[in-house]
Amino acid sequence: MGIFSKLAEWLGVKRKECNIVVVGLDNSGKTTILNKLKPDDSQTSDIVPTIGFNVENFSSKSLQFNAFDMSGQGRYRNLWEHYYKDCQGVIFVIDSADKLRMPVAKDELDQLIQHPDLVSKRVPVLFFANKMDHRDALSSVKCSTLLKLDEISNKPWHICASNAITGEGLDEGVNWLSDQIKSYLRDLERRRR
Repeated sequence: MGIFSKLAEWLGVKRKECNIVVVGLDNSGKTTILNKLKPDDSQTSDIVPTIGFNVENFSSKSLQFNAFDMSGQGRYRNLWEHYYKDCQGVIFVIDSADKLRMPVAKDELDQLIQHPDLVSKRVPVLFFANKMDHRDALSSVKCSTLLKLDEISNKPWHICASNAITGEGLDEGVNWLSDQIKSYLRDLERRRR
């Protein structure tokens, strides 16, 4: 990195880049959330189920995110693990109105947390308890209890109630994730020295 790049980054003109994976069961709202996080002029009105994965980009105040939007359909979930090694953060989207598949989401979360490429890394995990606008949606506290998030002790995590259509809860979550990733990247840099 050149001196001008470092200066621009230090002054806050240039955002640091990071890779995140966005996972969750099919129809949980992953693509809709990422669409809402993009600038208004980049958003699309046609959201279709993701097949395989897509790469989306969005920014926070201090980071440029390269988000790997992974398909949540059962036959594609084995692709998730191929993106864990190079990620600096995870967004796990939960359909809070889908009580029947909460155990499936729990199983997928357990596999993610215990995966060899993530188990020893302090990669932050942001949970969006999505679809809070549904009448029968579970609260973020109830989602946290069902997924046993309190048992995650080796990674920073946070859960936000969200509505991907209106954007409610998204900024709070992304701000938390940005802070955690910046801290994670600083720790990695210190260890390399």
